[in-house]
Formats: sequence, C-alpha cells, structure tokens
Amino acid sequence: MGLKDWIIQYSPLSYWLVAFIVTGFAVALYRGWFKARKIQPKGFKWTIFRNEAIYGTINVAVSSTFLVWITKVGTESGVIAFHHEPAAWWVIALEYALYFFLFDTWFYWLHRWMHNEPFYSLIHKIHHKSTSPNLLTTISVNPLESLVNGGFVPLFTAVFTVHSETMLLITPTNIIMGLYVHSGYEFLPRWWNKTWATKWFITATFHDQHHKYFRWNFGGYTTIWDYVCNTRRTNYESDFDQIKARAATSKAIAPPAVAARAEQQRGAGLSLKRKKNFHGEEWGHGGHGDKKFSVPNPVFPVSPFLPRGNSSF
Repeated sequence: MGLKDWIIQYSPLSYWLVAFIVTGFAVALYRGWFKARKIQPKGFKWTIFRNEAIYGTINVAVSSTFLVWITKVGTESGVIAFHHEPAAWWVIALEYALYFFLFDTWFYWLHRWMHNEPFYSLIHKIHHKSTSPNLLTTISVNPLESLVNGGFVPLFTAVFTVHSETMLLITPTNIIMGLYVHSGYEFLPRWWNKTWATKWFITATFHDQHHKYFRWNFGGYTTIWDYVCNTRRTNYESDFDQIKARAATSKAIAPPAVAARAEQQRGAGLSLKRKKNFHGEEWGHGGHGDKKFSVPNPVFPVSPFLPRGNSSF
C-alpha cells in the first residue's frame, strides 16, 4: 500500500492526527512551552531571517540539482548500488552506525578546515551570519558547503554497498539532525549530558554555541572529536543545565490572559486584607536582577593530531 492509498483509506484518522499535532503545537506556543526552551531568548532578528530565506532558496536550487545529478550518474554507471534483499536488523544497524560515525568524522574535520581563511570567506561565512540559529539557518549556506557536506552520501554509497533499508534511516537522519541542531530550542531532557550513553551525542545547545562563540563545538552528530581535540566549549554543559532549569520553572507560568485575571484577583484580595488589617504594616514585593556574564575570548586549541606549532585549525 502506497502513501497515497493509505491516506485515502485512513483519511479520517489522518485528519485527526494532523489536527492533534497542530493543536498541540498551538497550545504549546500559547502556554510558553517553546519560549521557555529558547536557547538565546533575544537572539532572533528578522533581518537575518529574511537574508537566510534568500540564501537558502539559492542554495537548495543549486546544490540539490548537482547532488541529484551526481547520484543519478553514479547509479546508472553502477558505481552506486544497493542491496535490495531483506536483511537482519543488526546488519541494518551496523551499516547505519558505520555511516553515522564516518559522517561525523568527515563533518568535524572539514568543518574545522572551513574555519580557516580563505575557505571561511569563500565557503562558510554565509552560514555564520546567524549567531542565533533558526530552522532556516539549516539551508542558509553557500552551495559549495552543501556539496561538501551533502556529497558524503553519494561518496559513502559508492564505497560501501549498503541495503536500501539503511538509506531509509540515513536520509531522515540528515534532515532531522540539521533542523534540530539549528532550531534554536532545546528539547532534550536535563539528564542528557549526565549519562555515558547519551552525552556523546550533540544537542541543539551544543551547535547553537558554535554559532554564538564560533571557535568551539564543531561536531556534526557527536561530541567525540571535540572531546579528543579539546574543542568542546568548557561551559557547554553548565549552560545546558541553565536552559533546562529555566524550562522546568516555566511549568508554573500561565498564559497572559490567565495571568492578568490572576493579578486582578490578587489585587482585589490585597485590598480586602488592607481593610481588615490596617495596623501600619508595609506591603512590598521583591525582584530578581539579571545576572551578567562575561565571556572570555578563547584561544583556538591545537589538535593533538597535528604537528606542534601548526595552528591552522
């Protein structure tokens, strides 16, 4: 059964599913659920967003055309091929893991390479125009950068003949991870960086800090190479905890209309108390000042894999 047939057959169910997702999103937005998880609450700028829409449109038109062409040529020539027969789940898992960690290595080292002149100005600078990323930042890159990153898939499938089922995992991973790390919101749980099993996988906060501080957190899928090469930002985990703590306190925040009514009710109750207890007591309220942080200008570390004195990375 194709997707079109499924939608036709189960159209009432699909309508309810879409309605549920849209309603849930609207309620979360209204209740401040997204606002509480914003990594840089005041980082969004409409001018940057507009420019990213322009850059993204150009990039997708150019890079997708070339990547589709090179994949087609590789497939027709037999350089790129897939196993179509059924495979055990652990075979698919191994093929996926091979891609996952090889791409992370590819991305880390070429990402660091693109942070050096003249390659930064020629290739990577457009992507860093946003210091507070959003979903459009994902595609707001120079087409050359899309070819560097997106070109790994046809290269990988040319070197390794994997199952077609594995590609059903690889393609969504590229899309979902790209959107998530540039979303500007942190959705992962607070314990993510506390356990051995999950701390090696990057978060939106991790990549968001790369855009904000520039010289740290180069990993694409994992933090492994950043740990090995000492390019992980020192305050990353503590900043992640602060964002999750802010999200935790948001559970008690009411929507604006409800909050206004509650404030009116509290005012009415306070006036009654004043009438009953006019003994000269003074009523007041406390406030919370904003903490100011200063960020030192970091010195870019030298990779242990490079000769001493080579600070090009």
